[in-house]
Amino acid sequence: MRKNIVAGNWKMNYNIEQTQQLINDLKTSLERVTYSARVLVAPTFVNLSAAVSSTKGTSIEVAAQNVHQAESGAYTGEISADMLQSVGVKTVIIGHSERRTYFEEDDTLLKEKVKTALAKGMEIIFCFGEQLDERKSGNHFSVVESQLKNVLFDLDVNQWKQLVLAYEPVWAIGTGETASPAQAQEMHAFIRNLISKAYGEVVGNSISILYGGSVKPANAEEIFSKADVDGGLIGGASLKSADFTAIVTASKS
Repeated sequence: MRKNIVAGNWKMNYNIEQTQQLINDLKTSLERVTYSARVLVAPTFVNLSAAVSSTKGTSIEVAAQNVHQAESGAYTGEISADMLQSVGVKTVIIGHSERRTYFEEDDTLLKEKVKTALAKGMEIIFCFGEQLDERKSGNHFSVVESQLKNVLFDLDVNQWKQLVLAYEPVWAIGTGETASPAQAQEMHAFIRNLISKAYGEVVGNSISILYGGSVKPANAEEIFSKADVDGGLIGGASLKSADFTAIVTASKS
């Protein structure tokens, strides 16, 4: 049975004191509620070690926002999988829409990153999704299919156990457009069917597919109630403990 996951991507926000304060607030607020989802937070690189220490002994897991494709070398400013693991990080986000857009990370590069992270035994939250023009032109299904097949569909079936998928409708994030829960379910069902066709229904039905389209406390329960939505990758709402806790408790059991 696939697991529901709520992951907070903190992006380039909060210094170490603010990070520790948010973690402490989350620990307190999560202790007061009942929830069944896995909970992850992804602080900036320089705060990962402190975050791992602060969450020790709790149900909160720490993920990284990115990783370099090389194991080591002359790549100034980059972070390797070994470095992440050395501070206790076991999960990494790869392919986030902001990495694709601002840093021009394409399928070829992402495939290398995925290969390296998997070889190191890391869990990957792999992000993908269409832009506004691709949605309006009706190409959203083909774009998502291409992003998945180009990067993931030559993996061994056993490697899919290390994957979590995160669908990001980029057109519904900060554009004034709104993605409905029905649209989320439609795409998630499409994704699950693609995987089932390629790897069998056991894999298709066991992979967790998160939704990353501006989930907030007000819409989380309705979105998470959809059959093929297994939680969310949360951006802005994860920066406030009360909002993030509300989203965590909205995830179905």
